[in-house]
Amino acid sequence: MTHDAQRKAQIAQRMTHEAYGITMTTAPPEYLTLDRCPTPLGAMLLAVDQAGWLRTLDFTDEETRTVKHLRSQYGDSVDIRTGSAPAPIREALIGYFAGKLELLDSIPCAPSGTPFQQGVWTALRTIPAGRTLSYGGLAEQLGNPKAVRAVGLANGANPIPIVIPCHRVIGADGSLTGYGGGLARKRWLLAHEGRFLPLFA
Repeated sequence: MTHDAQRKAQIAQRMTHEAYGITMTTAPPEYLTLDRCPTPLGAMLLAVDQAGWLRTLDFTDEETRTVKHLRSQYGDSVDIRTGSAPAPIREALIGYFAGKLELLDSIPCAPSGTPFQQGVWTALRTIPAGRTLSYGGLAEQLGNPKAVRAVGLANGANPIPIVIPCHRVIGADGSLTGYGGGLARKRWLLAHEGRFLPLFA
């Protein structure tokens, strides 16, 4: 096996979905609980299923988009109720914004998407806080360097931003490019993560 092939095999082995807190379940949730969590960037809306997996995260100023996404993914028959998300998820989000960046990795996610999208979202969770990766770099990491556009579309379709850190993907020239929550929020998140990096990371 060549060194390049060995490297790709190692990456594929490391990037098992559940190892990075993402379940590949295709089963629709029995019900979804909507909760709100305050952050320095504005209140966020969380949708958590009956098993305690985070299905969607978005800012409350995009609540209409969030509910529309949930309905499009799971249908009108899924019960969407207001309640409290599991304490560990809320505490991890609050802790992240307080500077405990590693707490995001403890949040279990169950985003609904195609196998390709799931692969991209899993790869996003391998990007450490304080680091960035280009769309081309992400495509190469996935073993498909020509899929830059498809990777970009999957990145933009990420239903659990921040926890699945699509904000850490930037343009090849270092530009921030787009972000569903707005470029000002993306810029803030990257600066926040850089501020709280350990001195000798």
